[in-house]
Amino acid sequence: MKNKLNQQLATGFGFGLSRFMPGTVGTLWGLPLAWIVMQIPSVNLQVVVCLIFTMIAIPICEAAEEALGKGKDPGCIVADEYLTLPIVYLGLPFTPWIILSGFVLHRIFDITKPPPIRQIQKLKGGVGIVIDDFLAALFALAVNHLIFKLIIPMLG
Repeated sequence: MKNKLNQQLATGFGFGLSRFMPGTVGTLWGLPLAWIVMQIPSVNLQVVVCLIFTMIAIPICEAAEEALGKGKDPGCIVADEYLTLPIVYLGLPFTPWIILSGFVLHRIFDITKPPPIRQIQKLKGGVGIVIDDFLAALFALAVNHLIFKLIIPMLG
């Protein structure tokens, strides 16, 4: 039962098995998680919850990678994507434009893996699987803040 549950969590309850963009489809589970996190009134507590989600992703992804035996970070494992997505909304209102921007930016940074993301994802096991998504989420968070807290207010 434990292995079946882990497989379900790792594949985003099957979303990661999508033939079309499994990482993006699997990331969709992060949206309700993000909404839940954004209901927490303290940004500091939101950060703690996001770090807990990230830490939970590590053993889930590691166990799934071992069980699947398909090499490093198989595309069907999406817990790393959806459990790090809430990070991109920290300190921002959960509005439609910010939701869309955060989702798209998270996917762009995860797919393109700009430095140092590409280099650091070479770590082994669950940490290697999750770290690139965690960093992609931090990059997306920074750009989201830049857009919605600096650029848009400057434009008026």
